[in-house]
Amino acid sequence: MLSPRFRRLKLDHETILARFAGWPIIELTGTAGMPPEAYRFTYRLKGLYVGPSGEILERETHHLEVNLSLGYPRRAPQCRMLTPVFHPNFDEASVCIGDFWAASEGLDDLIVRIGRMIAYQEYNTKSPLNGLAAKWAAQHAELLPIDARTIAPPKNESGATAQKKSATVIPPPPTNESPSAVVQGESTILSITPDELGATSDPTAT
Repeated sequence: MLSPRFRRLKLDHETILARFAGWPIIELTGTAGMPPEAYRFTYRLKGLYVGPSGEILERETHHLEVNLSLGYPRRAPQCRMLTPVFHPNFDEASVCIGDFWAASEGLDDLIVRIGRMIAYQEYNTKSPLNGLAAKWAAQHAELLPIDARTIAPPKNESGATAQKKSATVIPPPPTNESPSAVVQGESTILSITPDELGATSDPTAT
């Protein structure tokens, strides 16, 4: 007889395959186990990261790793970004989902929710993992969301044409508060000091 956890893992896998098939914004790119206990997803939507010089840049491709522990679904999935994201509820090691995870929630719904978080359609500045990102989001709410598209696949429809990939600077308005804004030509780049930056920068960014 199959255990409840095995049945849940199997259901999650079947649902993810069906829901994200042909959807360009969220793509399942890898699994481990059968039924899977680990997943990798690629998001093709606009989010933010911190460049090596402290500037906040847009990135349009993001990679997520999800691991399901022996306590799943009672225990929340362990989620971490493989590409750095500048967001109040992300840090180098994890994505904060504990505030809203429930065993009754489908894994597919969680994957959509994380996409909304990357796009700044959802964020929590009250108990952040990244205090600097929370401060930035509070000061620049007029720039949010970064990507306003619908993240979830439409019901019973195939995905639309994938969006082009690029990296561009987000131009927040000048402010006299820290972190400071530095005007360069006609664009404004939000600069962050090395001490403030901590572990949020992307050492692989060019």
